[in-house]
Amino acid sequence: MFTGLVTDVGTIRRAEHRNGLTRFEVESGYPLAGVAMGASILHSGVCLTVVDKGEAPRGAWFAVEAVPETLAKTVLGSWKEGARVNLEQSLKLGDELGGHFVFGHVDGVGEIVSVEPEGQSFRVTIRPPAAIARYFATKGSAAIDGVSLTVAAALPNGDFQVAIIPHTWEVTTLSTLKAGDKVNLEIDMLARYVARMIGADAPEGK
Repeated sequence: MFTGLVTDVGTIRRAEHRNGLTRFEVESGYPLAGVAMGASILHSGVCLTVVDKGEAPRGAWFAVEAVPETLAKTVLGSWKEGARVNLEQSLKLGDELGGHFVFGHVDGVGEIVSVEPEGQSFRVTIRPPAAIARYFATKGSAAIDGVSLTVAAALPNGDFQVAIIPHTWEVTTLSTLKAGDKVNLEIDMLARYVARMIGADAPEGK
């Protein structure tokens, strides 16, 4: 379980295919002692398990593996060496919940429609897959590439908008977004369960 509050931006230092899996080595600012084997870490919205680790110039590197299903249904399939990824270590009992509950199960890949300055902040318009568009409600929560954000507006055509404050813009990969880019989307847990209670089809996720 995660909060959607990014604690580091890592860099993919190696990506390779092994026995039907894709192995990513991620360099981070996390101290080596703070990265446990088998730990769950959120990678731009995708929960992956640490399978190897070691020291790196600014902290630690660690390796995770992704199956073809994950690569096909998230943006991970486009990751190459040098790609920057939002990182968050799993929530511990007693930690402050400053964002919202995030599972790390991507419900769909959205497309950035526009990025517009709005004073000192930025308004980003996102086009989700049609199958999950109804789950994004004004003032509801959403995870965009693993970042917990509030939906500023749900538009009639199915698109939705988020308003991003300068701090979030600066300390995540969201500052690199431009029209046409793809992002991992996770709908709010409450929307998922409300849909189930009223008999609507809920997305399966990654």
